[in-house]
Amino acid sequence: MERSRIGGRLLIGIIMAVVALIGYFSKTQVNPVTGKSQQVNLTPEEEVALGLQSAPQMAAEYGGLYGDEKVQFLVKKVGQGIVQNTEAKNSPYQFDFHVLADPETINAFAVPGGQVFITMGLLKRLKTEDQLAGVLGHEIGHVVGRHSAQQMAKQELVGGLAGAASVAVSDPNSPGGSAYIAQYVANLMNLKYGRDDELEADDFGVKYMIQAGRDPEAMVQVMKILAEAGGPDRPAEFQSTHPNPENRIVKIKEAMAKYRNQ
Repeated sequence: MERSRIGGRLLIGIIMAVVALIGYFSKTQVNPVTGKSQQVNLTPEEEVALGLQSAPQMAAEYGGLYGDEKVQFLVKKVGQGIVQNTEAKNSPYQFDFHVLADPETINAFAVPGGQVFITMGLLKRLKTEDQLAGVLGHEIGHVVGRHSAQQMAKQELVGGLAGAASVAVSDPNSPGGSAYIAQYVANLMNLKYGRDDELEADDFGVKYMIQAGRDPEAMVQVMKILAEAGGPDRPAEFQSTHPNPENRIVKIKEAMAKYRNQ
């Protein structure tokens, strides 16, 4: 009887996993800018709508927009300078750039569809417009790479596989243990995807800086600023969704050599 129950749970888990995988790979779209096939669960138009809807809430999480219009204008000017001189101009996305008031948090991010944010905590550490261009070019790369939409589809897949694993290995005498294992596997998968997206966005950033007439060496300088800001107690790379700044520098220099020779 016990073997029958175990076999039934395993069969249900396998079916759930197959359904999750079929659903994931059925979401294949061709990126309108890069031409690359990706698994995403939103159209570009839906990405733009989602980004515009979520932007005010995202800003509120960081103290709202910074009140100095000159600072806002500078960031918009540098950001649009990258967009107008690269393939991003021909994308379906509505790019806009915003400075957030938070003076302590060191962060920059993009929401789907082209809304890009940088905190004052990071902006005040940057010394040149090229460094700012490096940060914004990286975030534009996230948008063009459709990383948010791609990540949402992956999260659906991971959730489905985690649920399947939980059913397949569930132990009625210890339900908490199987849930912990399933969540642990899901977290590891998400960490890998996050690092890959960051490295691809760095590659986009280097390409866009060169095309826009900016010095891509400034991206190396930004990595050093981030490393200094993180201090000696940064978490290990494996435990973070972002590669260590030192390791990103290696990839950035490889991208510089690649795009300068094109």
